[in-house]
Amino acid sequence: MLNHFRRLGVAALLAAAAAAAHAELTIGVSLSLTGPLSSLGLPQKASLALWPERIAGEPVKLIVLDDASDTTGAVRNARKFVDENKVDLILGSSGVPGVFAIAPVAAEAKTVQLAFAPAPRPGGATDWTFPLAQPVPLMADVLASRMVADKVRRVAFLGWSEGYGEMWLQAFTASARKAGLEIVATERFAPMDTAITAQALKVMAAKPDAVLLVAAGSAAAMPQINLKERGWRGPVYHTHGSGSPDLVRVGGKAMEGAILPAGPVLVAEQLDPGSPIRPVALDYVTRFEKLHGANSRTQFGAHAFDALKVLERIVPVAAKRARPGSAAFRQALRDALESEKEIAVSHGVLNYTPADHLGFDPRGVVMLRIDQGSFRLDSGAAPKP
Repeated sequence: MLNHFRRLGVAALLAAAAAAAHAELTIGVSLSLTGPLSSLGLPQKASLALWPERIAGEPVKLIVLDDASDTTGAVRNARKFVDENKVDLILGSSGVPGVFAIAPVAAEAKTVQLAFAPAPRPGGATDWTFPLAQPVPLMADVLASRMVADKVRRVAFLGWSEGYGEMWLQAFTASARKAGLEIVATERFAPMDTAITAQALKVMAAKPDAVLLVAAGSAAAMPQINLKERGWRGPVYHTHGSGSPDLVRVGGKAMEGAILPAGPVLVAEQLDPGSPIRPVALDYVTRFEKLHGANSRTQFGAHAFDALKVLERIVPVAAKRARPGSAAFRQALRDALESEKEIAVSHGVLNYTPADHLGFDPRGVVMLRIDQGSFRLDSGAAPKP
């Protein structure tokens, strides 16, 4: 009888060991697959097709849910991930409001959130969110410096009336002050708006040297079209939210000459051969465009690929301490994320720390101009009005 129980005990231990050895890495992904931010979420979902079946030997299970570009949907998805699916990690959402909505759930569950949209993060022990998009203050500083180089002095702000627009208004106001720029008009519009006639006329009445448009994806084309239709001929600057081929597809010739800061992945082939970003960006672009056609890349889709690159660095480190599916593993992922250095992704080089959950430096920014329907690296001066 004693031997029988010993055999059962050994069998149980072997079964437990086998289960641990094949623990599943479960990841919840909340994306905006419908609604006004779908031009961000759809390429992110398409980029998940580039993921392998295993990371560091661990089987990967992706649970992808649509938040419909709505904060309520983002919270509902996040709750399902942590309460029902017991995920090891959360990815998303596609837009700033959704990122903000998921962050408290991630913190409460002590589960890392890799965000696909820029969001200011405080860092520290209670913050579990790490954006994979460049922080707005970094992009705003680069853009303000470029405007100064272009001899711009008076700028009109025309942007979304939600989280992304508000972040840019605050950040660019600070950057403009440091650079000696004057903001002479501030006009807002909703992501669902299809025309901004009144705002465009007010912007032009302020007689700025240039206009900064703040929106994301194809929706950023509409305000520039409206400005051009009202007779604006001066320089137009955009944010990194406009970094999508859909912008040119929707805006056509009206987008010619627009200038924007962006992630290096949009011009992977044009990067310096010695850049640590170039091979990662080229890998993503080559594989994605093989599936979806030439010039189908977007900044937004690349965030999903960058999440993979980050996990390929931190999962092996975390797995030395704990197995997927446990609180210890979730903590180990966070610790690895804050300690691993020089993580090269398609958008830059990440160096997160316990106090810095933004991670990016200027290597994650390039200046682009839309020229003959394509994004091109640009360091020249913009045309004057």
